[in-house]
Amino acid sequence: MQTKYIFITGGVTSSLGKGIISASLGKLLQARGYRIAIQKFDPYINIDPGTLNPYEHGECYVTADGMETDLDLGHYERFTGIETTRDNSVTTGRIYLSVIERERRGDYLGKTIQVVPHITDEIKRRILLKASKQELDFVITEIGGTIGDIESQPFLESIRQLRWELGPRRALNVHLTLVPYLAAAGELKTKPTQTSVKQLQGLGIQPEVLVLRTEHELSDSLRSKVAHFCNVDMDAVIQSQDLPSIYEVPVNMQQQGLDAICLKKLGVEVGETPALGPWRDFLERRRQAVREVTVGLVGKYDLQDAYKSIRESLAHAGTYNGWKVKTVFVNSEDLTKDNVGSRLDSMAGIVICPGFGCRGTEGKLLAAEYGRTHDIPTFGICLGMQMMVVEFARNVLGLQNANSTELDRSTAYPVIDLMEGQKGVTQKGGTMRLGAYGCELKEGSRACQAYGGEKQIKERHRHRYEFNNAYRQQYESAGMKCVGINPDSGLVEIVEIPDRQWYIGTQFHPEYSSTVLHPHPLFMSFVKACGFNSPLTPQI
Repeated sequence: MQTKYIFITGGVTSSLGKGIISASLGKLLQARGYRIAIQKFDPYINIDPGTLNPYEHGECYVTADGMETDLDLGHYERFTGIETTRDNSVTTGRIYLSVIERERRGDYLGKTIQVVPHITDEIKRRILLKASKQELDFVITEIGGTIGDIESQPFLESIRQLRWELGPRRALNVHLTLVPYLAAAGELKTKPTQTSVKQLQGLGIQPEVLVLRTEHELSDSLRSKVAHFCNVDMDAVIQSQDLPSIYEVPVNMQQQGLDAICLKKLGVEVGETPALGPWRDFLERRRQAVREVTVGLVGKYDLQDAYKSIRESLAHAGTYNGWKVKTVFVNSEDLTKDNVGSRLDSMAGIVICPGFGCRGTEGKLLAAEYGRTHDIPTFGICLGMQMMVVEFARNVLGLQNANSTELDRSTAYPVIDLMEGQKGVTQKGGTMRLGAYGCELKEGSRACQAYGGEKQIKERHRHRYEFNNAYRQQYESAGMKCVGINPDSGLVEIVEIPDRQWYIGTQFHPEYSSTVLHPHPLFMSFVKACGFNSPLTPQI
């Protein structure tokens, strides 16, 4: 069948969960055997999220082919298990850059370049690009921002045009909006939804499906009222009530027939409802996992979404290990020699989080030292691994004031140093070691055991600084082993201390490739060690 396109838009407010609805719909269509892709179009002018403040946008997610993207792509991958690429993430900046570059080359033959048709044509080309490269049944496109945002208008105009060009059987709009509850009045209010839909209609787009985000269950009469005022069929008004876990959303959407409604409206035979067996098994495991293990996240961004993939990876691993992982954020800027014990001693495990810059690194060094000397399962990721290396140099190798040249360019012992290929690069964004690279594991190492004995792996990176191989022999002799090496460059990817129960640092980001049905092996191994270390579990 010809590729069909589903556009997900949002109204009233941001952070309603368009990414979760997009991922859930994609999962449901995938479960029916369809070939799907999900993509995110963001209205900001940045070329990519690589330089965006985590406090505003949460974590920067990296695809296997090396694109820095919005965190929603992490949801897409965790739900569907399908690797995304640079084609799945598009910003206004990329659109305008492409058009301007073509104008500079003379591709437009002297025409005046305008938002319509040149910008909108480029947006449409990008929307259709995935299906031009591979055979797909459905392409789900999430439009960032909310209706009424100035920045979003070129994207909305583009999907308006596409819906007319493709026809009603190949294009569909699903609009996510809010039904707030006013406690003082004791009522749910539909006016924000009505206003949002009218704004969308004013732009020439009539949504066929409405998903209403709500804290309270919606009555049939309320849904009927929304359907009547918004020109939408009653059975196409879906409620998305707050749930204990985002992983329950696909089941909730299936129970209300979101996928079936979309198929009907696109002229596709609905067929039998998929059982979602493995997905339901995962949810049942989560419900049965009542014993708790506490893991401290040592980082500098006091924002849940800043370490979203790490939190979700821990949750996946906890579920399959039979534990409910409770993550406690520990601000590395607040850690001192006097309080590090009181802050970390109650943790069954420690994750030293990634990041950039000097701020908070001294606290990460203290956390690395505490985890090492008190034999607490400790997992360092990217900068976290580098802080493990620096701490070991200072306190075990005796290299006073050893450091990373990112943090101290004049350090006498640059145990972490800039890659040769990055020296002299000053432009920010897109200049790092990005995407998936190979890694060869040392046989018999704890890391190799975690991967089930597999020796050749591939993991995603986002960094510029590396372990300095000039010091490798000193580390190996003193007990910190380099057990993961890139076979092409010889760069160190994984370090571990074998005589600790679990002390591993990775230069790569394993959290990017953990999914609901395939939890990452390193997180599985780490959480298992945390379970044994937890006071709730008898020592074996």
